[in-house]
Amino acid sequence: MMTSGISVMRLGAVLLVAVPSDPDDDTIADLQVRIMEALNGSSAQGLILDISTVQTVDSYFARTLTETVQMVGLMGGVTVLSGMQASVAVTTTQLGLSLGPIPTALNVDRAMVRLQELLSERQI
Repeated sequence: MMTSGISVMRLGAVLLVAVPSDPDDDTIADLQVRIMEALNGSSAQGLILDISTVQTVDSYFARTLTETVQMVGLMGGVTVLSGMQASVAVTTTQLGLSLGPIPTALNVDRAMVRLQELLSERQI
């Protein structure tokens, strides 16, 4: 599935979403809609949001990302944020933006492992 440069891929019980490198507000809003539609139309239990190509984060991006993670949680899913670049982490912190308690991972491979750990913990 692809719209506005947003790719939603299903890997078993996981949705993998690669966020475009320079998303505008419309793309971010579309991202949220696409994720919710994909989650609703599948039996996916988890979501990996790969932001490895994202160069900048603003307050709208941070808020929408946080809201999306909360929505996924309300639908019974677990989200891991993957691939945040050091410069984005620094800027996000310096601007006082909060992404809440979203689990993170350095890359998609580690995100998949982290997501499986989180899903296993929920089964206990």
